[in-house]
Amino acid sequence: MQMAGPRPFWHPLAAGAALGGALLLTFLITGHGLGASGFFTRLAAWASDRAMPAWAEANSYFGPFLRANPLASWISWEIVGVVIGAAAGALTSGRFRAMTERGPRATAGSRFVYAFIGGALTGFGARLARGCTSGLGLSGGATLAVAGFLFLLTFFLAGFLVSLAMRKEWV
Repeated sequence: MQMAGPRPFWHPLAAGAALGGALLLTFLITGHGLGASGFFTRLAAWASDRAMPAWAEANSYFGPFLRANPLASWISWEIVGVVIGAAAGALTSGRFRAMTERGPRATAGSRFVYAFIGGALTGFGARLARGCTSGLGLSGGATLAVAGFLFLLTFFLAGFLVSLAMRKEWV
């Protein structure tokens, strides 16, 4: 069945209420808040263990993650749910398509380079802060942790400054 066209995005207040409900359910069901960076740390540790087991075991950062099966961690199953939910949402709204979002002055290649650099810096910052935007920002803010609010403030400030620096690529 072909849809006539993409449906409008959710109203921001409805999307925020749904996200808050999902966060509350996550706390109630798993005893943890939302998060993502811990999964990617476990994935990197697992890949390191497959490629260079002696190095991974001796590595003070990856070593502790090797003692448990990554599939036994709640955060791995949360990521599986995020992927399934995102695909279902995109398919049901008529917005599932392969494309590269970019400004008129950016090439597809430069967009991928910027995305890789931004993702690497964000991932590094998330591990340095001991939590990502969802884990430290949303879950930390929901529990009224000062670190969560401080993280959100600096995350948005950094995003604003980078957007000013990258503006020429998007307009």
